[in-house]
Amino acid sequence: MKQQQNGNGADPVDSTASQTQPRRRSRGSAPTIYDVAKLAGVAPSTVSRAFARPGRVSYETAERIREAADELGYRARTISRNADGRSGSQMIALVVTDISNPAFFDLIRGAEEAAAEAGYTLLLASSHESDRREREALERVLPLVDGVLLASSRMSDSAVRMTAKQKPTIIMNRAVSGVVSVVTDNATGTRRAVEHLAAQGCKDITYVAGPEASWADGIRWRAVREAGVEHRLRIHRIGPATPTVAGGRAAALAWAENRIPGVICYNDLVAMGFVRTVHEMGLQVPDDVAVIGYDNIMSLSFLNPSMSTIAAPLNAVGSTAAKNLVAMIKGASPTSSRPLVLPTKLVVRQSSDIQGRFRAASALS
Repeated sequence: MKQQQNGNGADPVDSTASQTQPRRRSRGSAPTIYDVAKLAGVAPSTVSRAFARPGRVSYETAERIREAADELGYRARTISRNADGRSGSQMIALVVTDISNPAFFDLIRGAEEAAAEAGYTLLLASSHESDRREREALERVLPLVDGVLLASSRMSDSAVRMTAKQKPTIIMNRAVSGVVSVVTDNATGTRRAVEHLAAQGCKDITYVAGPEASWADGIRWRAVREAGVEHRLRIHRIGPATPTVAGGRAAALAWAENRIPGVICYNDLVAMGFVRTVHEMGLQVPDDVAVIGYDNIMSLSFLNPSMSTIAAPLNAVGSTAAKNLVAMIKGASPTSSRPLVLPTKLVVRQSSDIQGRFRAASALS
């Protein structure tokens, strides 16, 4: 079948479209993919690809197809019927950026428990911090599930919206206009960390940044800068760093060239790698540098020194997102276009408690 470029050169148009008439539909019948293709001026295969494979169709063409589908009232869906008569697969997809990151353990548990309580099975996929792998995972699971949960998605906003056009979707730890989202209060938690370090006597603070594609990283960096201005601090930045222990090690080596006394890390894994490397240099935490992580993953209190962190209610994030997604699958409409924000809190432990260390030393002397 020959194809030619459409007017804007974005996607091929079926040159035989004028010869292949779309299926006629009777009055009152549901619109078909052929009706959408005719109205959008593209081949039916392009419409199918736009709905089944996010990111494989140009943004302009995808928007034209979406507008045509909205005008006709067409919704892409893959519906089956179970033995007990319930429609749908009774499965929900949860895509996380890195399944090996302990920060996702509580989030996954919260989502799974809420889904199971509602009679749904959770299908888990990991994108390994790659937007390409995330899109590929969605291409495989979208026909199989009734809804999608995206955790810290690295895809573009347009790709996330395309997913939401195909299946009920909620995104966590990120806000995308037009898509229901559940986030933690990154800004307030980060401000509390800056205020704590300032109270410990730090006049300079370094922020170790996370992945460039991370929405949360942008919010935290902005909060560090704003709080720094309020408290008349000098703010520095290292990164982007990979959100791993190895990323923390690389950040510590860069920090060694300019030893700023207060450090806030993108997450707890980065903070752990940072502290370990500082110790290998023969330096002490918090005497030589006070360090704060983010997420409050398991076992931080058992480290030496125990790790200060900004605690996020990740179990509640997963549970809340799953419960709302089930409601959407059953036909509920979002009551607000704004993200649902859950609170964070600063947990102070030994890694940033400089004054506490001094008090302990004085008590022993």
